[in-house]
Amino acid sequence: MSKTSTALLIKFIMTFAFAWIAFRLIDGNAFGQIVLLSIIATAVNYIAGDLIVLPKFGNIVASIGDGGMGAIVAYIMALILPTFVVSATSLIIFLTFIAIGEYFFHQYLLKAEKVAP
Repeated sequence: MSKTSTALLIKFIMTFAFAWIAFRLIDGNAFGQIVLLSIIATAVNYIAGDLIVLPKFGNIVASIGDGGMGAIVAYIMALILPTFVVSATSLIIFLTFIAIGEYFFHQYLLKAEKVAP
C-alpha cells in the first residue's frame, strides 16, 4: 500500500469517527449515511484542503478550511437527503473535531515522504 493510500485511509477513518460522534450519536443518522458523508468529506477535504490550500496557506488555514468544508458537505447532504438530519450542535462538533484532527494529520503529511502534498 502506498503512503498516499495509507494517508487517505487514515483521513477516512478519522472523518468517519468524527461523523459517527456528531451525526450518529447526536442526531441518530443511519450507518450508510455516515459512510457516504465520510467518503465525500474525505475526498473534498483531500483535494481542496490538502492538495491546494495546505501548500499555499499552511496548516492552520487548511485545518480551519477542512473543518468548514466538512460541515458544509454535511449540511448540503442534509438538504439533498431528507432522512439525513443535522443540527447546529452536530455541525459545530463535526467542524471542530475535523479542524483539530486535520491539524495533526497535516503535520503527518508535511513530514511524510512521497505523500502529496
